[in-house]
Amino acid sequence: MVEYNSKSSKAMEFINDKEILDTISFAKKNCGNKKMIEVILSKARLMNGISHREAALLLECDDQSVWNDIFLLAKQIKEKIYGNRIVMFAPLYLSNYCVNSCSYCPYHTKNKLINRKKLTQDDIIKEVMALQDMGHKRLALETGEDPINSPIEYVLESIKTIYSIKHKNGEIRRVNVNIAATTVENYKKLKDAGIGTYILFQETYHKETYERIHPKGPKHDYDYHTEAMDRAMEAGIDDVGIGVLFGLYDYLYDFIGLMMHAEHLEARFGVGPHTISIPRIRPADDIDLDEFPNAVNDKIFKKIVALVRITAPYTGIIISTRESEKSRKEVLEIGVSQISGGSSTSVGGYVEKESIEENSSQFDTNDKRTLDEIINWLLKLGYVPSFCTACYREGRTGDRFMRLAKSGQIGNVCQPNSLITLKEYLLDYASNDTSEVGDFVIKKEIDRIRSDKVKSITMDYLNQLEHGERDFRF
Repeated sequence: MVEYNSKSSKAMEFINDKEILDTISFAKKNCGNKKMIEVILSKARLMNGISHREAALLLECDDQSVWNDIFLLAKQIKEKIYGNRIVMFAPLYLSNYCVNSCSYCPYHTKNKLINRKKLTQDDIIKEVMALQDMGHKRLALETGEDPINSPIEYVLESIKTIYSIKHKNGEIRRVNVNIAATTVENYKKLKDAGIGTYILFQETYHKETYERIHPKGPKHDYDYHTEAMDRAMEAGIDDVGIGVLFGLYDYLYDFIGLMMHAEHLEARFGVGPHTISIPRIRPADDIDLDEFPNAVNDKIFKKIVALVRITAPYTGIIISTRESEKSRKEVLEIGVSQISGGSSTSVGGYVEKESIEENSSQFDTNDKRTLDEIINWLLKLGYVPSFCTACYREGRTGDRFMRLAKSGQIGNVCQPNSLITLKEYLLDYASNDTSEVGDFVIKKEIDRIRSDKVKSITMDYLNQLEHGERDFRF
């Protein structure tokens, strides 16, 4: 029998099925044990995280008073580490050609209905200029897996093109990459190309289900896919982002697997995941959601977000425009620190909107508001939308970032940087109403900067932005 070993490089050992099943049994047996729950919550209040077993027990608890405490604690942890800042990004889809047969994704190779597209470098320039005209500074690069249409050379060329585009006052300062599992050699090439975070969703940690919903193609190999983050970190990419697509299998099993994956990266490399994404399965072309009876409702989704924040306090939690405005508002309060805005999941969708017949999108978005509408909404909710990319550009990545995040010191640079990049957005892209609200928020937030020196420098940078200068950072 395969034994559980969080430090192992083998998928079946660090994501161990027996350990997950034993954890589920433990959680169900003890979820009503109030004394044990209080011990776990006391540990969680130290803001150093809890184990996957402890988190699973809390997730199984149905005591509303306990959940009131969990939600409050998750909110406190988020405010302590990330403050009221919300990092903004947008996905950029390069190609939807794919050789895999994933049953939940319309890119699957047998789908003859989807409009297959691949952006040329000239197309990418136009898409990026459109994103810059919205105000975006951070992109997540997406593409289907296809060695002919989307080889690593195409991805690398695209990254170089994106970084080269300076349009008006716009520029993309950080390109995160979400592409299929690949080799150490290719991860080194991505590192050399200057990517930010390498992102890859596990989809589900349940091996039998994983292999069933990926019947053909390179993605069928569960071990190779699950061990991708190890290869990326071995190649020198120290910021990685994990996630599962909730709804493909039992949410408790996948939640435990997700937390075990985070524990594994911490145990083996000393650095946990830079981000954890929490998407839910959404309607899409040629996909029958009736085949996936494990869909996660809003109540469970909120619990999962809160427990990810408590279990891995240091990590950035991401939700996309898959989620509705209502859902986003609820989970922003208890853990989420990054969201997308004004997103298109179509290839070439920022320049030209598609008709239904031309559909090339990966999934239907739920929050269809423009970036400015979302920025306005966040400001009025009391958040500071941030376009900051300073940590990556100043070398605050990997263990250096984690030390700052775990100690709560990251806010000393994030707070002023968020205000500086927000001011850039207000000056260059915001509507009049958003600009007015944003300036009010900036004035209020400056008073919260503890260091007089940092406050003075921040105010000087803001003044220089007013006079046409750009791109200041701490």
